Amino acid sequence: MKVLANDGISKSGILALEKGGFEVITTKVAQEQVVNFVNQNNISVLLVRSATKVRQDIIDACPSLKIIGRGGTGMDNIDVDYAKSKGIQVINTPAASSESVAELVFAHLFSGIRFLHDSNRNMPLEGDTNFNGLKKAYSNGIELRGKTLGIIGIGRIGQATAKIALGLGMKVIASDISIEKTTITVSFFDGQSITTTIVSQPLASLLQEADFISLHVPDQKNYIIGEKEFAIMKEGVGIVNCARGSVLDEVALVAALDSGKVLFAGLDVYENEPTPEITILMNPKISLTPHIGAATLEAQDRIGIELAEQIINLLR
Repeated sequence: MKVLANDGISKSGILALEKGGFEVITTKVAQEQVVNFVNQNNISVLLVRSATKVRQDIIDACPSLKIIGRGGTGMDNIDVDYAKSKGIQVINTPAASSESVAELVFAHLFSGIRFLHDSNRNMPLEGDTNFNGLKKAYSNGIELRGKTLGIIGIGRIGQATAKIALGLGMKVIASDISIEKTTITVSFFDGQSITTTIVSQPLASLLQEADFISLHVPDQKNYIIGEKEFAIMKEGVGIVNCARGSVLDEVALVAALDSGKVLFAGLDVYENEPTPEITILMNPKISLTPHIGAATLEAQDRIGIELAEQIINLLR
């Protein structure tokens, strides 16, 4: 059987699939050519990440497909229910990239509180002519320790984010419409650990209490954070979105940054991908990454192996 990993797969994933008797094709096929390629090559398994969309037209036009796999958590680029109604298995890897996304959240948080995103833009331009001026501009940093992190969505990635926050000495609060409470265990290098329970609270109270906010919810039809939500946040709050662009109103965000209500933002996802708005890209108060939350070597290895194991179990 043939597997098309259209958005790539780790070497370890390829080796595991080949060991299981599958032929793995890593050719990058353009969205409009997916149907032709799948049919011409009798592809049984189509693996994607966020770039390739698998909608009803592809599902209807590709009778050879037995499995559609998403390397990662969210499956908003796949018509999951429709695929299942046609007898196609749909799989993903919800746990494989949690730590990688959580670490990126803190990369943005550390960048924001110490102005690293802006100083890294300006030091190459002015570091030799305005060193003291830049030093003064970036000398009002703050610490994370002792501050309150509000996590919106306390699933796997939210929990991984909470563990890092707890390890840094932060207070962690959460709001989740599906999870009433969760137990978090932070494990240390020497085998010791600490355990605490986080009880979900109403979103409004989280927004009022949090010094920093991190979003970890799936794709939404309506914003989770918009003008009304920004209005009740603390002055000088920091906000990070490594979830989905649809959950955060970027127009309202820019207004909140301009007014000083929000001190900084960290964005890995955008309302308009892959062409984010220029007002977002050029804003000196926003730390920016191009949707790379799960893009670590370790996460990609885990994703590839987990996909391979699921495929082999389903088809062998």
